[in-house]
Amino acid sequence: EVQLVESGGGLVQTGGSLRLSCAASGFNSDDYAIGWVRQVPGGEREGVSCISTSDGSTFYADSVKGRFTISWDKDKNMMSLQMNLLKPEDTAVYSCGGLSYGSNWCYGGILVNRPYQYDDWGHGTQVTVSS
Repeated sequence: EVQLVESGGGLVQTGGSLRLSCAASGFNSDDYAIGWVRQVPGGEREGVSCISTSDGSTFYADSVKGRFTISWDKDKNMMSLQMNLLKPEDTAVYSCGGLSYGSNWCYGGILVNRPYQYDDWGHGTQVTVSS
């Protein structure tokens, strides 16, 4: 069973930085796509970024490109999202999403543009950016 556990959320001021982490277990390390999805109350899930654990390919939503950086630590089985220059519109619950045999689904932006394609989910961590 795949488990994804997020951590690192909190309250920061506009322009500040925050680093989120997602510990993963029970997945196929040879072919797995993992990424971040955010959601505000009553809103739809918005894909933020994804990374393929096999080759490290990444994809970013236009709204976060240049500000957020996703990474995968294969030794720790941990995904991170370094968020810089945070804006109030970044406020949301950030969740891990994962997809077995999904490396090619991150490449090309499928998982970011259609985050409902993820099969595995964490419970999320709250990020609040104050103005």
